[in-house]
Amino acid sequence: VQLQASGGGLVQAGGSLRLSCSASGVRTFSSYATGWFRQAPGKKREFVAAINWHGGTGYADSESGRFTISRDNAVNTAYLQVDSLKPEDTAVYYCAAGRYLDSTTGRETYDYWGQGTLVTVSS
Repeated sequence: VQLQASGGGLVQAGGSLRLSCSASGVRTFSSYATGWFRQAPGKKREFVAAINWHGGTGYADSESGRFTISRDNAVNTAYLQVDSLKPEDTAVYYCAAGRYLDSTTGRETYDYWGQGTLVTVSS
């Protein structure tokens, strides 16, 4: 399984982005949970959002309301919609996938990771 994260870029504070995580080498994307994490410069990687293989979602407490995770199994892609961006959202955003994961807390173990996409928010 290979994951390709895309959709990052430079955006002004208050703007929006939709990040995509495309999976290849997988026959049944619907059996995979997908998580989004981010790592800001000089900080540890942190959980942002997850969608389990049933379609249930979970978010980091601090991000509830601005982030929306979704998936389209027909095109093997998961998405992260980020609204009302803030400069502190600047980070490399990574997607991850794991099969038959039910948890969406970010503490679950993902087997596959993408390379990350950089989001830079200017003030």
